[in-house]
Amino acid sequence: MPTKGEVLDALERVIDPEIGLSIVAVGLIYRVEATDEAIKIDFTLTSPGCPLAGTIMEDIHREVMAATGVTNVEVNLVWNPPWSLDLMSEEARLQLGYPI
Repeated sequence: MPTKGEVLDALERVIDPEIGLSIVAVGLIYRVEATDEAIKIDFTLTSPGCPLAGTIMEDIHREVMAATGVTNVEVNLVWNPPWSLDLMSEEARLQLGYPI
């Protein structure tokens, strides 16, 4: 069974196409749970109208399966809590010119 850290490392390779940073750095990952049966991931988007939801979800599946060998990856798009700039890493905010 992969560790949460291994799954997060795989998720670092998923880039938000509009922002150009990893979805982990942007703060889009809300939950990672690895069990014997599956890897469960809850993620959100910066806005409900984002047209790239399907692309990001496919990228999550692909990267996690490739890194862990686990084929049962459950990816859930959630909206609560709503995403905010506060969820971004300090490095991501600096790269995008937001105050720390």
